[in-house]
Amino acid sequence: MLLIGAGQFINSLDFAMVLPLGPDFAKALGIPASKLGMLGASYTAAQAVACLAGAFFLDRFDRRRALAAALTGLVVATAACGFAIGLVSLVAARMIAGVFGGTAETLAFAIVGDAIAPERRGRAMGAVASWFAVASVLGPPAGLELARLGGWRSPFFTLAALGAAVTAATVSMLPPQRAHLLVEPGSFRGVLRRPLVWLGITCVTIGAMAHYMVVPNLSAYFQLNRRYPRDQLGLLYMIGGAVGFGTSRLVGRLADRCGAAPVVAFGATLCAAVLIVGVIYPMDAIPVRVIFVGYVISSGFRFVPMMALSSRIPRPEERARFLSVQAAVDSVAVTIGAVLGTQILSERPDGALVGLDDVAWLAIAMTFVYAALCYAIERAVRGRTAGRTDHLHHSAQSKGTA
Repeated sequence: MLLIGAGQFINSLDFAMVLPLGPDFAKALGIPASKLGMLGASYTAAQAVACLAGAFFLDRFDRRRALAAALTGLVVATAACGFAIGLVSLVAARMIAGVFGGTAETLAFAIVGDAIAPERRGRAMGAVASWFAVASVLGPPAGLELARLGGWRSPFFTLAALGAAVTAATVSMLPPQRAHLLVEPGSFRGVLRRPLVWLGITCVTIGAMAHYMVVPNLSAYFQLNRRYPRDQLGLLYMIGGAVGFGTSRLVGRLADRCGAAPVVAFGATLCAAVLIVGVIYPMDAIPVRVIFVGYVISSGFRFVPMMALSSRIPRPEERARFLSVQAAVDSVAVTIGAVLGTQILSERPDGALVGLDDVAWLAIAMTFVYAALCYAIERAVRGRTAGRTDHLHHSAQSKGTA
C-alpha cells in the first residue's frame, strides 16, 4: 500500500501541480488565463484514449510490471513539460503525461481491489486517496516556491526526479501481482452488456463533470475575484491538502461502516452549501480558506466511497478491464467539464471571471444526480455479491500461488 500510494502521489501531483502554477507559466509563455482549462482538457483527453486501449490488454499482464512501465512514461512526460516553449508544446507534453498517468492510476486501483476484501476496501481506498491529499499539501506549495525561486520549469524537473526514484522502488520492492491471471476473463463485449456496468459508468461521468467544471477555475477565481494574495496561495493549498488527508481516511472508514450512499449524500449536500455561500452568493465574511477547505472536505465525501464501490462492480479477473473503461469515460467527462466551464466563463476588463455562479449551479444539480446513482449502485452490488468472494487474495491462496 505504501508503494501504491507513493506512485499515486507522483501521479496526482503531476496533475494537481499544473492548476496553481497556471498563472505563472501562462504569463511566461503568453497563454491567456481563460485558456488554462485546455491544459487539463488535453491531459484528460489523452488519458481517456489510453485507458480505453488498456481495457483490451491490461488484465493480461503482471500488474507490477505494467505499473512500472506506466510510471516510467509519466516521469519522461513530466520532464518534457519543463522544456515547453509555448502552448502547443506544453499541451503535447500534458497529453503524453495523460496517457501514462491514466494507465498508472487504473493499475493502482486494480491492485488494491485484488488484494483487499470488500468489507475493508473503503479504508484501503481512503488510504490511497489520502496520497492525493498529500500531493495537495506538499506539491502545490513546493511547486509555487520552486517556481518563484527557479522559474516555472523547475517544479516539473524536480517532480520527474522524484518520480524516477519511486518507479525504481516499485520495480524492486513491489511483489508480483499475478493472481488475476489464474482465471480466464470474460469477453470485453460481455462486460459492457451488463446494466450495472453502465450504471457505474454513468455515475462516475456525472460526478467528474460536475467536479471539474469548478476545480480548474478556483485558483483564478480566488486571486482575481476575491483578491486572495498570490503569495498566500501555497498556504491555501497546504491547508486544504492537510484537511483532505484526514478526510480521506475518515471517509473510507465511514463508507465501510455506513455504506457508500449515505456518505456520498452528505458530501453532495456539503458541496452545494459551499458553492452557494462561496461562489453563487459570495459572502465576504466567509474567508477564502474556509470555502476552499469546505470544498476539499466535500470532495472526499463524494469520491472516496465511490472508488471503493466501483471496484465491486466487475469480477476480480476483469477488474483492470472495467476500471480502464471507467477511467476512460471519467477522463472524457473531466475534459467535457473543463471545456464546458471555459465556454460558460468570460473575463471582465480587470481580469475577474464572470459566470462562475452559473457553473456552480449546474455543478450542484449534477452532484445530486451523482449521489442518487451511487445509492442505486450500492443496492445492486449488495444484492449481487452477497455471499460471493470479491477479491483475489483468498482464491490465490487456495491454489497455492499467493
